[in-house]
Amino acid sequence: MHSNADSKIVRLVEQALFEDVGFGDVTSESTIPEDQHSHATFLCKETGILSGIEIARLVFHLVDDRIVMNPLLADTSLIQKGKTIATIDGPTRGILLGERVALNFMQRMSGIASLTHMFVHAVAGTGAKITDTRKTVPGLRVLDKKAVRDGGGVNHRFGLDQMVLIKDNHVAAAGGITQAIERCKIYLSAHSISVPIEVETDSIDQVREALACGGIDRIMLDNYPLDVMKEAVALIDRRVEVEASGGITMQTIRAVAETGVDFISVGALTHSVKALDISLDM
Repeated sequence: MHSNADSKIVRLVEQALFEDVGFGDVTSESTIPEDQHSHATFLCKETGILSGIEIARLVFHLVDDRIVMNPLLADTSLIQKGKTIATIDGPTRGILLGERVALNFMQRMSGIASLTHMFVHAVAGTGAKITDTRKTVPGLRVLDKKAVRDGGGVNHRFGLDQMVLIKDNHVAAAGGITQAIERCKIYLSAHSISVPIEVETDSIDQVREALACGGIDRIMLDNYPLDVMKEAVALIDRRVEVEASGGITMQTIRAVAETGVDFISVGALTHSVKALDISLDM
């Protein structure tokens, strides 16, 4: 991760700790001697893909720099039920203070990575790439999207400033696809902004119109039936990238990939993911 991402992550972890700890862990402070030290292990309780191990280590470093966390596996690793992910040694109070925040990050990120891996495996050999969306938990996008990469997916735009994506509401407000694309090209040129342009379409006619405008980089096929999607891919004929989107599930994604699209965006990777079961045991 780049330095600006690192600084964002430090602030994010600090905020999470403040949210959880407030002015102190009164349970541990009242029941455990200050000088007590302990050894603990992170244990995987279901099989999946690991993500967030370094975030967990950062949590404990910020809690008490005397705590030593030793990861036994790295992010992107396949982790199996019953296996130890990491060991941790240090002041008992500090370990217990950071436990929940570290687990919250690692369980969510590993859940995202594991689900992404399942989708990536489902389209293996087709050439289609699995990509995420902006349907992330507010404030956690940098970690949600890292977890997608750890699972073998690729990231769509991180935010609104990284790509023009002309969606149906933009088209309606601008008065049509042609008007939206032409205004976009004029604006980007006038402001010397160089970002990709993607256009969402919901019909073959809109695909034809977008192609006729030129100057775009990707066309999204939103909620297309498979036969129409194949027709659109053939019409586009690799002149621009093609992205399929809209309610795609594990049961349908292979057929979507086999239409020849380049990308398949799956909002479920981040908007409703199930956390992977990981525990910390003293």
